[in-house]
Amino acid sequence: MAQDGDLMAAAGEGVKSFLDMQGDALREMMGGKGMETLLGQALEPGEIAEWTATAAQLQQLWLDFATHQAQSAAEKASAGAGANLFDPAQWMMVSQAMLGQMPKGLFEASARLAEGQMQLWSGMMQSFAAGATGGTAAAAPDPAALPKSDRRFADPAWREHPAFLLLHQTYLMLAEYMREAVRGMEGLDKTKRQQLEFAVSALAEAMSPDNFLASNPVVLKRTMESKGANLVRGMQHLVNDLKRGQLTHTDPQAFRLGENLAATPGKVVHETPLYQLIQYAPTTEEVLETPLVIFPPWINRFYILDLTPKKSFIKWAVDQGITVFVVSWKSADETMADIVWDDYIRGQIEAIDHVRARLDVPAVHTIGYCVAGTTLAATLAVLHRRGEADKVKSATFFTAQVDFERAGDLKHFIDEGQLEMIGQLSPQGYLDGRYLAATFNALRGRDLIWNYVVNNYLLGEDYPAFDLLHWNGDVTNLPAKWHNAYLRDLYRDNKLVVPDALSADGTPIDLRLVATPTFVQAGREDHIAPAESVWRITKHFTGPVDFLLAGSGHIAGVVNPPAAGKYQYWVGDSAAPSLKDFVAGAAEHPGSWWPHWLAWLHRQSDARVPAQGKRMPGGPGDTVIEDAPGRYVKTR
Repeated sequence: MAQDGDLMAAAGEGVKSFLDMQGDALREMMGGKGMETLLGQALEPGEIAEWTATAAQLQQLWLDFATHQAQSAAEKASAGAGANLFDPAQWMMVSQAMLGQMPKGLFEASARLAEGQMQLWSGMMQSFAAGATGGTAAAAPDPAALPKSDRRFADPAWREHPAFLLLHQTYLMLAEYMREAVRGMEGLDKTKRQQLEFAVSALAEAMSPDNFLASNPVVLKRTMESKGANLVRGMQHLVNDLKRGQLTHTDPQAFRLGENLAATPGKVVHETPLYQLIQYAPTTEEVLETPLVIFPPWINRFYILDLTPKKSFIKWAVDQGITVFVVSWKSADETMADIVWDDYIRGQIEAIDHVRARLDVPAVHTIGYCVAGTTLAATLAVLHRRGEADKVKSATFFTAQVDFERAGDLKHFIDEGQLEMIGQLSPQGYLDGRYLAATFNALRGRDLIWNYVVNNYLLGEDYPAFDLLHWNGDVTNLPAKWHNAYLRDLYRDNKLVVPDALSADGTPIDLRLVATPTFVQAGREDHIAPAESVWRITKHFTGPVDFLLAGSGHIAGVVNPPAAGKYQYWVGDSAAPSLKDFVAGAAEHPGSWWPHWLAWLHRQSDARVPAQGKRMPGGPGDTVIEDAPGRYVKTR
């Protein structure tokens, strides 16, 4: 442990030296002609001194803070405290530790970094010197002529002054160097290497010079032009986020549930302590006889499938003549401390039975999204083993995993230290949804964390009105006991694909028993449930399986209405030996995959009945609980 602490301290000192060097260079170059070049106008001597001093102070504050955090993390590591990958300081120390191990190829990577830095320094200093001595300074280089490119530095301000050009290009070189060093390390198993790669990427994103006022020319320009008004607005945004304990992504006043989100007309027709069951009003004179029951993930609000009317999968399905039910899971509180795997499976079976009895039909179609799809697979296995498989006519899975061997970046958060920490965060028996939101944001830190730090805290921009981001921030608490078991048994130990390794409600689970006709959708760019992981469901069920690969990711790959005309999807041989083979032989189709799924659903059962009686929830003689979207979705 002492050796690890020494390595961390040495690595931290190395990165601090880099930051010191860049800070010194920035402060030197920001004087005189440099500041005027940045602003495009002349400054009074007093203004130059004032702004340069401010930039230096801000830079030093950051360096002092980073040093303090690094030392704190090293002390924790030396004391034997487990690494916490949710703590940026721990990300820094975990990822920097590899610099002291000098793996094979590290010297070569270091030499390339040094060579690239020398070339940059030489070129930029020549340009700066020419301008400073009255000569003709080189024009801002074209982006294509630079050694490295990144959309974070697309603004011309990053190229107009040699200090910022040098700063962001050196940063990009350092980030690539760190990644190459990890790839060249020997003696690491696959899991540890992936965890270290993730930590290094997180560190690189956090270190980006565009994240800090003193080293972001776009922010400096805005600050000077607005005389600091952007920072005042940004501080207010920051204070508001600190109060709510969560990063804001969208205008919190732009959306109201039941008005412009989750507004498809319907009624809550059944309720338990775990969920409400919503039935939507038909919009066609006839509907498919077999109704559809949707199980959304309980880690989010159900209305991801009922956003604004133009994006709502639920409204679209109702308009296609389908009787649609959806489960709205309750956000966990202390009364749900003992909720486990069995309860969610019993809840799914109960919802299926309630719909069958309510409409007097023998079977239902089902959809399971993400973790609710994982549970739906277990539910089907339980029903098959009990001889009740005919209750489900078909099963559709949206980006759902049953085999977690290749479950993607989320696995980096599943080790014993993380599981123990989650337990400590749940003293009242439930996990605050803000924790999970932070986890998912960390998987796409550049887009969902640092982008908003720059735009909303530094530039002081107003939040956009974006329905999907509003949903993303509408967090749901989780039952801690079940969540912890889910991470251990499924993500870490992958027990769901081991016959009879798990059970629910007294019934052993064997996915090989599932013969229900199945439709599986995966997202090509999904970082939460990677397509290769979702694909594996085709190898565990024994019934007919149709696999479809959609363009985009975990959300946009699912919520892609036909009218939008976006993305594409691929269909091919669902019995192919691998996803790679499927893709090689698949046919690409433009636009939404929803109509393709609808055609598949009609092939399972196309009988129709009049949209009357209890097909019209809340009609004469039908007792309902309340209007959709119900109380549970509004409970925090």
